[in-house]
Amino acid sequence: MWTKQRRKTNRGRLIVPLMATLFLAYFGFHAYHGEYGLYSAIKLQEQTKLLQAQLDAVTASRTELERQVQLMHDGTIEKDMLDEQARKALNVSRPDEVTIMRGSGDLAIN
Repeated sequence: MWTKQRRKTNRGRLIVPLMATLFLAYFGFHAYHGEYGLYSAIKLQEQTKLLQAQLDAVTASRTELERQVQLMHDGTIEKDMLDEQARKALNVSRPDEVTIMRGSGDLAIN
């Protein structure tokens, strides 16, 4: 009876560790850079902070507009508010007044 004996090569010993390394590298890469990975979560948190800041700015603007509208309701209209809005709409001022023109992008000082 003849038996075949093979000598183990170095290539055979490296196949399983190489496959495991490739497997871990592939899934590790996608765990960080994938659509639901760690990097995407960080970008999503940054975008959430940015949008929250925009929401706060719009909410503050809306609150100010609601306050101005409340001042102009029937029965509660104030003479100063009426005078200010009329001057702004008609673009007029009295001769003894100093008028400071501001652009639409300037912040309102309260």
